[in-house]
Amino acid sequence: MIKYSLQCDKEHSFEAWFASSDAYDKLRKRGLVLCAACGSKKVTKALMAPNVGVRQNKKSGSIATVPTAPVEKVASQLSEKQQALLAMMREVRQEVEKNAEYVGPKFAEEARKIHHDEAPERGIYGEATPDEAQALLEEGIAAYPLPMLPEDKN
Repeated sequence: MIKYSLQCDKEHSFEAWFASSDAYDKLRKRGLVLCAACGSKKVTKALMAPNVGVRQNKKSGSIATVPTAPVEKVASQLSEKQQALLAMMREVRQEVEKNAEYVGPKFAEEARKIHHDEAPERGIYGEATPDEAQALLEEGIAAYPLPMLPEDKN
């Protein structure tokens, strides 16, 4: 997995995870990388700093972590528009969790069963690897990622 800082033609900045650099390029060419703020398909990689957070001392085996800001501190530094977007993302996720069945790591398997009428039609959510998600899309099975939130420690 790789995380990119992205920016659209309207200068909205956001981050997104991809299975690989090649996966990002393929999705962008197909018009599937969209701005999180306005939906623009004109998205490019933005400059980003390396993510250095954990290192292990090879001699002692101990682990040192770089302290990260608490979620509340990060949220207070966001603009009003960003805070509103974050609130909407939380609402979307809460609605899905309230109205859909959690199927855990069997998401791809259960989505296929529903698609092929082998299981009752219903809303589901759970986990899928990037390869499983890509395979679902290639099979014509609609699946959308739930928004990642700061409290998810992403």
